[in-house]
Amino acid sequence: MKQDFRDFHASLAALDDQSINPSRQPNLSEVVDRSRRGLLKGGLGLAGVAFLGGGLSACGAVAARSTLLGFESVPAQLDPTFDSVQVPPGYRARVFFSWGDPVENDAPQWQPDASDDWQAQLLQAGDNHDGMHFFPFPEAPDEHGLLAINHEYVNPPLHPDGMSLVDGRRPLAEVRKEQAAHGVSIIEVRKDAAGQWQRVYPSHYNRRISALTPMAVAGPLTGHELLKTASDPSGTRIIGTLNNCSSGFTPWGTYLTCEENWHNYFLNRNAEDLASRAAHVRYGVSGGERSKLYGWESADERFDATPDSSRPHGSHVNEPNRFGWVVEIDPFDPQSQPVKRTAMGRYCRECSVLSLGEDGRMAFYSGDDSRGEYIYKFVPAGRYVPGADQQNRQLLDEGTLYVARFDADGSGQWLALVHGQNGLTAENGFPSQAEVLLNARAAADRLGATPMDRPEWVAVHPRTREVYVTLTNNDQRGDKVAVDKANPRPQNLHGQILRWNEAGGDPAATRFEWEIFLLAGEREGARDADDKPVPAHLTGTIDGDVFSSPDGLAFDAEGRLWIQTDYGDDEPVMQAMGTNQLLCADPRTREVRRFLVGPRGCEITGITWSPDYRAMWINVQHPELSFPASDGRSRPRSSTVLITRDDGGIIGT
Repeated sequence: MKQDFRDFHASLAALDDQSINPSRQPNLSEVVDRSRRGLLKGGLGLAGVAFLGGGLSACGAVAARSTLLGFESVPAQLDPTFDSVQVPPGYRARVFFSWGDPVENDAPQWQPDASDDWQAQLLQAGDNHDGMHFFPFPEAPDEHGLLAINHEYVNPPLHPDGMSLVDGRRPLAEVRKEQAAHGVSIIEVRKDAAGQWQRVYPSHYNRRISALTPMAVAGPLTGHELLKTASDPSGTRIIGTLNNCSSGFTPWGTYLTCEENWHNYFLNRNAEDLASRAAHVRYGVSGGERSKLYGWESADERFDATPDSSRPHGSHVNEPNRFGWVVEIDPFDPQSQPVKRTAMGRYCRECSVLSLGEDGRMAFYSGDDSRGEYIYKFVPAGRYVPGADQQNRQLLDEGTLYVARFDADGSGQWLALVHGQNGLTAENGFPSQAEVLLNARAAADRLGATPMDRPEWVAVHPRTREVYVTLTNNDQRGDKVAVDKANPRPQNLHGQILRWNEAGGDPAATRFEWEIFLLAGEREGARDADDKPVPAHLTGTIDGDVFSSPDGLAFDAEGRLWIQTDYGDDEPVMQAMGTNQLLCADPRTREVRRFLVGPRGCEITGITWSPDYRAMWINVQHPELSFPASDGRSRPRSSTVLITRDDGGIIGT
């Protein structure tokens, strides 16, 4: 292949390293006094708050060890040739669904040399499996369901010889295949006569959604001038979804796929025009000769956002505005059209995770996964009513988008991104609520939200509604943005997990209390390969198995917190961590155990369960060597892996 696989992913990581948040000056009250940083080693100096009778998840020290973690920890894998998945004794892991597997009926079998064309790829599993969710059939929920699986981006092995340029242009056939490999797969799954989970193929439900799939628009920006292009003068029909990273679901049974780093697919070569468009600049649309990622604009004009005054709506200058949204998909209706929900706001959204109150009030939490960006929640104006499907399906089109401020005393506030309030006015570049939602980052800047260390996945405790978020890392903390209580380490290479309780346990509350759950990194007193003490900024507070760069995050029904990692396992600072992994934490005691390790070069991401929690699916994204064949020769394939217990019991107990 023409491109070195690891070099390709290093270049992607470099894109993530580029902080473009101009709001780098925290309030003086939020700056950490470095002489007091030792307080972070213990209880982190943050007061708990009474919440549904339990405080901040009973966060104080607990004498007894965890009873939630009932499995034996697996060791870190330091071998650079390790190319499989390892789980604890008594468990088994089986590759279930890989890039290129048939999805839609009559799909051709995947070719090991990657010679499948783009029409074949439209019918097959996409690349880089990521967020996902299991949707059960009500008549047999523990035995039959649908898996919705995101396909975030594509790797060079998608093509026989990697990605190519011909006379400075990308071949259209390659671009189309890459577009076809983005998006979502929906596959039917069920237990067979032997009680083993299998794919159902062919199936009426199996479906591929890609960067070539027509989508509807709903909410405040439907038909708005800022969504109109030469290809869609109505501003109501968007082609495709991009960079589908994490996800969410609704209580009425639909899937929410989220568009993350979409800006890397576009460019605007007109420097003066680019500088005048706040949304292009604040999100990082390229101003160079090529887009930052795949160069699709050389073959597909939609991705060239350079304005052309001779064409309607400036040609495709507004095309970037049509990405960065939550896309709602009905997995049970293969004929339904996906819908981009514009009331929920636009940014580089990692997830959209539900918290449902007893009174039907809801919040959908999201991280904006870039260094120095923010944490958001969307609160629908209406309430969820069980069984009122038609009414519920309109709930995401009206509501309030909030952004979080984490104060130094452990309190926090949700700041409403509402036109006419807090300086969000025409004079400041926000003529209407449409501009506020379209450029949520800039609106959040003006409100003084707290810049975070790459906020990624959110998880809500199934009983207490306590909320957790992963902050994966930020090597620019302390340099381009000051340290603060929520982001306390300079050159933060290992990341942290925060948690908070909404006031009164109400998902729609505007106040909350927060604390740091843990700082990832090496153990206190650890020494490096040269027998030198590990620097303080690389030392964490983990009680149990160490890890770096928390990313994926989810709770099971018993309240076990599952943590997935995403770091470069060849980086010198990660040598003690081994390959990327899945861990499990007890929120009460903070004990952490390593449950799974993946093949070299991969990210462990995406997690979902059957309703009885006796089957777990996780994703192995961009394995470097030859997984899942693991034969040292085969083309590596991103894959979904099924995990079960040998005795058929509940995972984790």
